Amino acid sequence: MRALIRFVLLIGLYGMIWQPALADRPMIKDFTMQPETGWRFFTDSVMGGVSSGQVVFLTEDGASFGRMTGRVSTANRGGFIQMRLDLSSPPPEGTTGVRLVVRGNSQRYFVHLRAKGTLLPWQYYQAGFDVTPDWAEVRLPFTAFAASGALLRTVPRPAGLTSVAVVAYGRDHDARIDVREVGFY
Repeated sequence: MRALIRFVLLIGLYGMIWQPALADRPMIKDFTMQPETGWRFFTDSVMGGVSSGQVVFLTEDGASFGRMTGRVSTANRGGFIQMRLDLSSPPPEGTTGVRLVVRGNSQRYFVHLRAKGTLLPWQYYQAGFDVTPDWAEVRLPFTAFAASGALLRTVPRPAGLTSVAVVAYGRDHDARIDVREVGFY
């Protein structure tokens, strides 16, 4: 119930449009309660790459968010930095996609989903989205996610999801993305 009240307050505080069905917007993380305990940051250095960066948790105008910054480099077969949240439970039945509230440096970023069938480190489902300097809601239907390899199902099953990550990926660039909310719809 407290999460529902906090969500309703966030709608009012941030000028978001009220949608009658709150079940349409189950939230995973809104960065207000100890985000450093759930989110993990890592780079391609785990496999020999040279990308670098960090995630910090900030509050601005009463809104808490995670900021991921860094330099993505494809040198040495690398090419990513990411902030990942392991899910304590799968999304509710009937969930059809991932919802984010983000802003950034007018670049393309990605959401990576891992599921019970993504056993190897390089297996995931990926969907891209663009950010602007202004806060905006992004909705990515599960049908927009592509499997990273032929051994995975074509579309991820919500009941099998184990983690969600925001990723700067695939090309040499400077990354800066702020993430205020992550959830499902």
